[in-house]
Amino acid sequence: MILSIRPDLTSTDQRLSSLAIEEKQTVTEAEMMQAVRTLLIGLGEDPDREGLKDTPKRLMKALQFLTKGYHESLDELLNGAVFTEDANEMVLVRDIDIFSSCEHHILPIIGRAHVAYIPNGKVIGLSKIARICEMYARRLQVQERLTVQIADALQGLLKPQGVAVVIEATHMCMVMRGVQKPGSWTVTSAMRGVFAEDERTRQEFMNLVRHNSNFR
Repeated sequence: MILSIRPDLTSTDQRLSSLAIEEKQTVTEAEMMQAVRTLLIGLGEDPDREGLKDTPKRLMKALQFLTKGYHESLDELLNGAVFTEDANEMVLVRDIDIFSSCEHHILPIIGRAHVAYIPNGKVIGLSKIARICEMYARRLQVQERLTVQIADALQGLLKPQGVAVVIEATHMCMVMRGVQKPGSWTVTSAMRGVFAEDERTRQEFMNLVRHNSNFR
């Protein structure tokens, strides 16, 4: 099989995408539902009882939605919404809701992303920044990789003076199981260009992220 190289995928993502394509040829939805049924039996449940009868199909559909980012690309997502503009001041979209799934336990990661860039002759439609976050979040993830993927995608698309991404999230694998610490938040950042090189620019971004908006 010959697979095209997608620019929105890291080498790890490319391997996962390749495996997904190969598996899709041999694993049917019926087999996926049977796997859920087997899991329910392993948990000591009766998959034929009324409340669980349709659970294999529901869970399969839910997981397909939660990982739909594997089947999306930056080209399709952008749809030409990159524009030439004589702008060179910071553009920040903050408090973008993030819903992802931990790749270790397939439990929710819930949080928000703050994304900024300083244009270098090109700007992007503001909604596309949120869509880029959504595309990468709708995969099995670790927060560190998600943060880097968003930053690198914008850096590659716009070639701006710099990109900054901060994600704050709570991980249900730390809340519902294991260490069981509700209220804990994980904060990750990725800085590119002037945000990495210039402390004042980075500090301006962090101050704007921490600022409480009056209209919220």
